[in-house]
Amino acid sequence: MHRNYIIGLFALTFLAFGCGTEDKKTIANNDQVVTVRVSSVYQDNSNSFVTASGKVEAAKSTNLSTRMMGYVDNIYVKVGDEVRSGQLLMSVNNADVSAKLAQVNAGITEAQAAFNNAEKDYTRYTALFKENSASQKEFDDISARFEMAKARLEAARQMKNEVNAQLSYANIRAPFNGVVTNKFINTGDMANPGMPLLEVEAPGTYQVLAMVPESEILDIQKDTIVDVQLKTLDKIVSGKITEVSTSARNTGGQYMVKVLLDTSDANILSGMYATVQFPVAQESSQTIMVPNDALVHNGQLTGIYTVSQNNTALLRWLRLGRTFGEKVEVLSGLSADEEYIVSADGKLFNGVKISVQ
Repeated sequence: MHRNYIIGLFALTFLAFGCGTEDKKTIANNDQVVTVRVSSVYQDNSNSFVTASGKVEAAKSTNLSTRMMGYVDNIYVKVGDEVRSGQLLMSVNNADVSAKLAQVNAGITEAQAAFNNAEKDYTRYTALFKENSASQKEFDDISARFEMAKARLEAARQMKNEVNAQLSYANIRAPFNGVVTNKFINTGDMANPGMPLLEVEAPGTYQVLAMVPESEILDIQKDTIVDVQLKTLDKIVSGKITEVSTSARNTGGQYMVKVLLDTSDANILSGMYATVQFPVAQESSQTIMVPNDALVHNGQLTGIYTVSQNNTALLRWLRLGRTFGEKVEVLSGLSADEEYIVSADGKLFNGVKISVQ
């Protein structure tokens, strides 16, 4: 029996040893190694640029509206149609104004007849007064009647000018040669004063409206030549800063900068997104730059994976500064000559083993 007990004890020991070895093998086989590519931090003391996003629009464009209320009778153009200056684009129902014009014309006829009669009396009494055949009071009364008739006729004529101006608001015409780019109303809809009806722009000359944060606006100067990257066309076009806003009161802390694009053979269209590269001189000669693609974002935090002494990935949180093209300035969190991970063939997390390619 003692012998059987010893044999059983050896069997249990052997089994436990075997299980422990198997568990260790499993753990060892589950160790993950991620292949990564790294780069070294460098300090850039050369002149670079600040980037800002914007949108392309025609340098000459307008929204057409009317100052009268009425239903839209006809729309004579479609979006994409080329129009000439003065061409009739849309008409608004003007029955009320037309009726008023008829009344004004009748008033002018009446005022003209009264003026003609008063003018004849004035001419006749002037001659009689010179011959002492009419009294001073009679001449004064005739003169006053003549001036009142003249004033009434002028008032009637000015009223007609006012009605004609209202009629011009009923007929919407092109202010310049261009293309209809948008239509905000349909036939039969009610047009209200100040409501945009059509949009017309003159093609050929375009500009970019870019929004620049307050931390960068002081580096942006008018008349500076800049590069504008058109993402859709994959082209870079030169431009010139024509306007720099000095207030961000209504733009949420962003300052508007207007860039007039140079003439180009690129097929530029309004509404295209663009990135403007504003050349600036970096003040510090110790600027640490890293590419935007290497950054890791977690809520309000931004970091980058570095290589630890144990050859594992280590996430470092950074404080960033200005953006220069595809790179961003690191204010704190990295030192010169440190290595950071640019890309990985697997998922990175703190402590994962890495293999530098």
